[in-house]
Amino acid sequence: MSDPALIEILRRALAGVPRLAGLAEVPLASLPGRGVAHDHFAAEGITFDGVPVVLRVPRVSQWGMAPEAQLAYEAAAFRRAEPSGATPRFFGTVPAQPGLAMGALAVERIAGPKPLLPRDLPLIAQSLACIHALPVPAERAPLLVHADPIAETLKAIREQAAFAREAGLAPRAAAAINAELAIAESLALTARPAPALTLTGSDTHPGNFLVSAGRAVFVDLEKALYGNPAVDLAHATLYTSTMWDPDCAARLAPADVADFYAAYFAAVPAALAAALKPWVRPLRRLVWLRTLTWCVRWRVLSKRDDGWSKARLAPDHAAHIERTVEDYVDPDRIAAIREGLDTEADEFFA
Repeated sequence: MSDPALIEILRRALAGVPRLAGLAEVPLASLPGRGVAHDHFAAEGITFDGVPVVLRVPRVSQWGMAPEAQLAYEAAAFRRAEPSGATPRFFGTVPAQPGLAMGALAVERIAGPKPLLPRDLPLIAQSLACIHALPVPAERAPLLVHADPIAETLKAIREQAAFAREAGLAPRAAAAINAELAIAESLALTARPAPALTLTGSDTHPGNFLVSAGRAVFVDLEKALYGNPAVDLAHATLYTSTMWDPDCAARLAPADVADFYAAYFAAVPAALAAALKPWVRPLRRLVWLRTLTWCVRWRVLSKRDDGWSKARLAPDHAAHIERTVEDYVDPDRIAAIREGLDTEADEFFA
């Protein structure tokens, strides 16, 4: 669907939501996007409580949820994270309807650039510390709870790796993924004391942050859940995370990664830092494998599933994802990342 057509559908839908009806009367400007799951439209010439507004229009549920469930999930994630001061304010939802199959969310539009790496890594560490410090409610639904982070991450990895036979991988890449799956299975058998669950962003690569007023704001909460904070720390610093978004892509030096973890551990209570450290290395490996197998799934679904179709993305964005995925599944790249993970020492994250 073209942007003008979608904008008109949005206008009609917004007019039917009293809290958001004012957005139907102002220009809606399509914003360039780097993700695969949402379109974004800025509401121009209007603010809510002095705050500019952006509409997030989901294209696909990466959890595989029905539209109504996905919309409720994202809304809950924004509401739960807002008290951290590290995420956008949430204003409301537009229900799913014809032409707007997954509805929309109205949230604060953050004015600011993507992080400059490695300079802004301490800001990302501080924001994650604020999110992880939020009290966990007794009633956690509808957000998912990953009480066993290795088992839950491994479940996602297995589901994505199931596409490997159709993905046209080089033999060395396929063999390496199989070897990593075996390592992941062995990690699941190793007992570790479980840290307290916290709210986590899950999709915390640097491209999902915007720097504004001296803080790094985490703007993409569609995968937020209650789980192990070490997942977020890994996803903020792995090669497959820091090279994902072309607007802030950078290859971090080992010292940059060490400084990030040091900044985070200094920002959280000592008990949480101590509880997380045994999880750092295994979850770095699993989060990388999660991203790698996501790329495997992308190579298949982007060719056959309308929700994942590259045709729904801007041509330059689709081309960037294609290049990046090819880099991540390249056998030499996989080998280099595996070697780096093998040689990381526990003291590196002390």
